[in-house]
Amino acid sequence: YNFLQVRLQVQNVEKPLYRGTFHCFQSIIKQESAFGLYKGIGSPMMGLTFINALVFGVQGNTLRALGKDTPLNQFLAGSAAGAIQCVICCPMELAKTRMQLQGTGEYKLKTKNYKNSLDCLIKIYQKEGLRGINRGMVSTFIRETPSFGFYFLTYDCMTRYLGCEAEDNYVIPKLLFSGGMSGIVSWLSTYPVDVIKSRLQADGVGGVTQYNGILDCIRKSYREEGWRVFTRGLTSTLLRAFPVNAATFATVTVFLMYMRSEDNLHECEPGPVIQQPSSL
Repeated sequence: YNFLQVRLQVQNVEKPLYRGTFHCFQSIIKQESAFGLYKGIGSPMMGLTFINALVFGVQGNTLRALGKDTPLNQFLAGSAAGAIQCVICCPMELAKTRMQLQGTGEYKLKTKNYKNSLDCLIKIYQKEGLRGINRGMVSTFIRETPSFGFYFLTYDCMTRYLGCEAEDNYVIPKLLFSGGMSGIVSWLSTYPVDVIKSRLQADGVGGVTQYNGILDCIRKSYREEGWRVFTRGLTSTLLRAFPVNAATFATVTVFLMYMRSEDNLHECEPGPVIQQPSSL
């Protein structure tokens, strides 16, 4: 779904390749084979585990440092986590975007600029230096900081509202639903910025540079395509957001519940990463 999202976000409005999410999916299968859907998968696989560990670790420690478990502090702790992980997230997404755009519409690649995500980053660095590796960093920061704030705030509010207790027989479905809704709210809160980020990171592919910066990208995109450009690929993003974040939050919370029960058996003071008013 992320692959479809990027293709839809950066396609040329004058010569659009795809009419929507499903047509994009069909076209890629037909023109580039089923394996085409997995272009750029190496970059997320290398970085996502570390990013999630960093995000939840920073969020938990920031929340403890703030002292009180309030909605505002949940938002601030999440925002801090989102801001810090940009250092890893930006280069990772740059490589993923460049790999996903490679060989668009070709069943077999006629020209292969990048062998894999690491080779992609190395070649960008050799050509453009650190500035090239961090292309889209400002837009990534603008997207991730409030996005992760809403991410953790929504999860906190949902679990409180649903009354997620460790002894509840329906605690897993409740956690899955809370995590899924957190992902959707998180993406909706800053999605237009993600479109701009993708366009900036894709800019220069093929040797043609269109944008001079964030504001120039916003101005040109709006002038050429109208306000709908800022919702390009939203359907595929939301289809992915619910299951991915449902699984992420539920897994982390269940793991913490298990670890706390172990700590209690050893009479250790618990140190929750995601603090909840209930026994979670």
